[in-house]
Amino acid sequence: MNEKYPIGQFECPATITFDEITNWIDEIRGLPSRLIEVVRHLSDQKLDCPYREHGWTIRQVVHHIADSHMNAYIRFKLALTEDNPTIKPYDQNEWANLSDNKLPIEGSLQIIESLHERWSYLLRSLTDDQLKRTFHHPDSGLVTLEKNIGIYAWHGNHHLAHIQNALH
Repeated sequence: MNEKYPIGQFECPATITFDEITNWIDEIRGLPSRLIEVVRHLSDQKLDCPYREHGWTIRQVVHHIADSHMNAYIRFKLALTEDNPTIKPYDQNEWANLSDNKLPIEGSLQIIESLHERWSYLLRSLTDDQLKRTFHHPDSGLVTLEKNIGIYAWHGNHHLAHIQNALH
């Protein structure tokens, strides 16, 4: 098993279908409950264990999901309200080392729950034209919203698998 990419890397189909988008949105919507089920009874000792050698702790992964998905939600809104905006990247490793990543995970779990409720509602309302809207990522180039839905469905499952693997 690949500890860095336990579910493999994201592979975007050449043509994204309505069914794929619907499945991805369902993955995004369902992530909070799946995540909470896995982490809700973990001790601080377990939360502070890295998910792999030289990796983040489970606590940092939970906080990272909140940070990352908040940024993603804002990027979607920017792309829906501006013409191909350039989004601001951030150094996720530096963010993971900030002091708020030592807090209990409950606050981030609440953020993830509420955010995913709003985000999935927004995503379900998008028209075909809106799904084709784009933003420019300085590192990745032009990204469509439909592809970004797939990326974040994968991202949540990717980190959930990290946590699950660390517990076995």
